[in-house]
Amino acid sequence: MNKTELVNSIAEKTGITKITAKHITDAFIQTVIESLKKGDKVTLVGFGTFSVVKRNSRQGVNPRTGKKIYIPEKKVAKFKIGAELSNL
Repeated sequence: MNKTELVNSIAEKTGITKITAKHITDAFIQTVIESLKKGDKVTLVGFGTFSVVKRNSRQGVNPRTGKKIYIPEKKVAKFKIGAELSNL
């Protein structure tokens, strides 16, 4: 399912227009992004938790040349599924 299909499904299930559903979906996504940028977790009980974790710097290998490379530390988004979603 892509974003357009998600918006169409939300509109159909709630009886709102597709434009309103798109605005709601965009607002949800933007709110999650803003929360993660601040370092907050976003927990949707039964669905899962979005959080940010730090990956430490490490040595890697360039697959084309075989040379060792340095991979700097960075923060990445993580999603942990909730109980209801894990029982599919």
